[in-house]
Formats: sequence, structure tokens, C-alpha cells
Amino acid sequence: MTNAEKKSPDGIDEAMIERLVRGFYSKVRDDALLGPVFASRIADWEPHLQTMCRFWSSVMLTSGTYKGQPLPKHVPLPIDKQHFAHWLELFEETARELFPEAVARQFVERAQRIGESLQLGIAVGRNMMLKRGEGLPVS
Repeated sequence: MTNAEKKSPDGIDEAMIERLVRGFYSKVRDDALLGPVFASRIADWEPHLQTMCRFWSSVMLTSGTYKGQPLPKHVPLPIDKQHFAHWLELFEETARELFPEAVARQFVERAQRIGESLQLGIAVGRNMMLKRGEGLPVS
């Protein structure tokens, strides 16, 4: 079975991942809080979208198509727990618009864990310690 044909037990496949990634980042680009953070770093969106599709494919389908390291790219960003909370809000909104509840929940649960993990890693990269669930201090 090729990666394009691979599905999760809940029926998640590559086409669904691409719809979510493109729908979500369309919202992010237009968002007053998140848009400027991304716009300051991404000039050509298509490569970023393709990378995010590979990332989510690896997360949801264990496809192994993503080989990057997201943490070093996030440490220097001017972001805090408000950014992560809003990122998750937009992500959840997009997932719920596109998919049945069980599928949306799968994506959102993974996104929550990823967001928490990134915040903990960013804190370490900024020489800070966070307690689980605390979130990055507002800058």
C-alpha cells in the first residue's frame, strides 16, 4: 500500500490531511494574531503547505514522510501561550468544519499534544522551565 492509499482506523487519509492543512493555513494567513508571525517567515506558502501535509501524514498515518525537526524553527518565534491557544482554536474549528466528530477529535487530540510539546521545548530553548499544562508566558 502506498502512502497515498494509507488510511488510519478512523478512515483518515492523505486527501483529508491536505484539506485540513490547506483550510487551516488559509485561516492562519488571514488571522490578526497568527498571520503576521507566519508572514514574517514564509514568502512562498506552497512548500510550507507540502511540509505540513508530510508532517500531519507522519503524525496521523505514521507514514514517515516528514523528516524535519520542528522545534528549532519555533524557538526563535515571537510566540506565547496565547498564540498556541489561538492556533489550536483555529485548528479545531477547521477540523470540525471538514470532518465528522470522531475524525475531528483525532486531529485535535494530536494537535493538543503537539502544541503542549512545542511549548515545553520552546521554553527549554529560551532557558525557562514550564510545568505540564502551564504554557509559554505572554511576551
